[in-house]
Amino acid sequence: MKRLAFKMYLNEGQKEEYKRRHNEIWPELKQLLKDAGISEYSIFLDEETNTLFAFQKVAGDGGSQDLGQTEIVQRWWKYMSDIMKTNADNSPVTIELPELFYMK
Repeated sequence: MKRLAFKMYLNEGQKEEYKRRHNEIWPELKQLLKDAGISEYSIFLDEETNTLFAFQKVAGDGGSQDLGQTEIVQRWWKYMSDIMKTNADNSPVTIELPELFYMK
């Protein structure tokens, strides 16, 4: 099991909408993530900077950001694109974060 972390960027004033959309995550998207080996997925918000910090536990080679070729993920990205910083293909701007410390 590997651990992945990355950051994304929420547009100003979109905290509640972001929470609402994720509380109503599409069942088929949730299943895709589980099928891809993602057993834990948390997203935190730094409200001072609107930076989202994401953490995943993954069994396999890639995390959620590697599923962009699927139709459901492309629809989700488009759905979320109005409240986040995104790339030209609607994928969220993400920066992978290296793990420097881990305590069991």
